[in-house]
Amino acid sequence: MYQRILVATDGSDLSRKAVDNAINLAATCGAELIAIKVVPHYPRSYFEGSAPLSADEVSRVEKHWAEDGQSVVEAVKSAGAAKGVKVTALVVKSDLVSDALIEAAKKHGADLIVMASHGRKGVKRLLLGSETQQVLTHSETPVLVLR
Repeated sequence: MYQRILVATDGSDLSRKAVDNAINLAATCGAELIAIKVVPHYPRSYFEGSAPLSADEVSRVEKHWAEDGQSVVEAVKSAGAAKGVKVTALVVKSDLVSDALIEAAKKHGADLIVMASHGRKGVKRLLLGSETQQVLTHSETPVLVLR
């Protein structure tokens, strides 16, 4: 059925639900799993929400975010290995999470994207946005959403 499944994770409890389901689905289908964590670039200006930091400090912050992201996807890799699933761990830098997920799915030939949704409605959805909605709207790859 599926050969390569991409699962988006941020390490939260909700995304762990998506990861657990993706691992089980991959094990059932004999599919490879691609675990991806998207980390942002540090905001560069006051108007983007940054505090004034030196270039060295910005590099240190971004390195820390990347290392945290790596530990999140490595945990998925370990959980997958425990169930006999081959997992490729990816950390991608991008300020546009949905675009990064869609591009990674294309680049790695994923035939399914698995991700979680907070299910926000109303004003919260307008203010916080919905990466899941963006992926659902713009991806040519099928998307499985868990809540």
